Amino acid sequence: MIVQLLRNGEFRSFLIANTIFRLCASGITVLLGFQVYDLTRDPMALGLLGLIEAVPGVTLVLYGGDVADRHSRRTIVLVTMALLACVAASLAVISNAGNGSVLFVLYGAAFLSASIRAFESPAAVGLEAQVLPLHQVMIGVPILASWGRAADVIGPVAAGFTWAVLGATATYGVIAGLFAVTFLSVAFGVTDRPPPAQSSDASAWTRIKEGVRYVLHSQILFGSMALDLFAVFFAGATALLPIFAMDILQVGPAGFGLLRSASAAGALTAAVAATRFLPVRHAGQVLHAIIALFGLCIIVFGLSRDFYLSLAALFLAGLCDGMSMVIRHAILRLASPEALRGRIAAVKSVFVGSSNELGAFQSGMTASLIGASATLCAGGFITLLVVAIVAWRAPQLRRLNLETIPRPVSVGIGKQAAQAT
Repeated sequence: MIVQLLRNGEFRSFLIANTIFRLCASGITVLLGFQVYDLTRDPMALGLLGLIEAVPGVTLVLYGGDVADRHSRRTIVLVTMALLACVAASLAVISNAGNGSVLFVLYGAAFLSASIRAFESPAAVGLEAQVLPLHQVMIGVPILASWGRAADVIGPVAAGFTWAVLGATATYGVIAGLFAVTFLSVAFGVTDRPPPAQSSDASAWTRIKEGVRYVLHSQILFGSMALDLFAVFFAGATALLPIFAMDILQVGPAGFGLLRSASAAGALTAAVAATRFLPVRHAGQVLHAIIALFGLCIIVFGLSRDFYLSLAALFLAGLCDGMSMVIRHAILRLASPEALRGRIAAVKSVFVGSSNELGAFQSGMTASLIGASATLCAGGFITLLVVAIVAWRAPQLRRLNLETIPRPVSVGIGKQAAQAT
């Protein structure tokens, strides 16, 4: 079945484009942070950079989802890829300018890049649905997830190595070239299709509210997003890893690097394993169980004073997160009506963006008051509580079987439509 899917030229072109895009996006994010800190040596400058990148991710993306539902998703992806290539090329040109001017350009480039991705992300989710046949979703989603996760891991490493060898200008130039490759892969490999029919000519704000309302009235969609949101918001350990590496475990920069890679390695392992062992029939129960296990792993990491136990806890937490990501991606594909797919993907992006950025802020503030270990232990217990609440309040998600999930309707947006899922 995997070989048969990879013989699908459109899916193969989308897979290549999506993987290269993830590689470039993760690389350019890390490089912007490195360059800003290299210029300022000020941690507050990094905080400002994160805030600048977060704003479009939780605001503009909702409008981007509406645009993806009303216009050709292939065209949107092509335009955004071309724009991102221009942003990277511009960074290559100005990287050797004076420090004073470069810093403001870097902030502007970060905001522009995040704004472009706010339109690219919902459109890419919709385009994926057009090139991945419904009967091959259980195979295609894990493939996309595993390749994408590998790109997320490799991107920063490759970008840093290229920077060290060739310098900033050449590195941004390579990224611009790779964005151009994604453009060509979609342009010549994916057929354009008309946008899905819409049930009304309402205003953009009304259409955005339709997408939000659909998610809120769907136990399957809202429940799965809530599990992700609260688990990462309260139990995300990434922001506090420097504290554990330097002060608690006392393993220094080398140990810090291993701690950072342990979770990513676990997530990549899970994504690859899902291509063969995706829990389809009991997906809802497995999703609840692995989020609960994620919370337990974070508690163990918070209490651990042994470096190897901490590594194991983070690896297992990453494993849970990776499998959860694949299941939630399959849910998003199967439970979203075609006419609302972009807006629902945008709502998911808001959940993910707020959990990552605001979760890091929450962890830092709480750790300053009660300590890093207590913060993660409390976050793990809150995650267990959230799993119990979602299991109680969203029985449709708890009983979910991906093989028998009802096809969502595309009209009648609101409570009646959402009840179909």
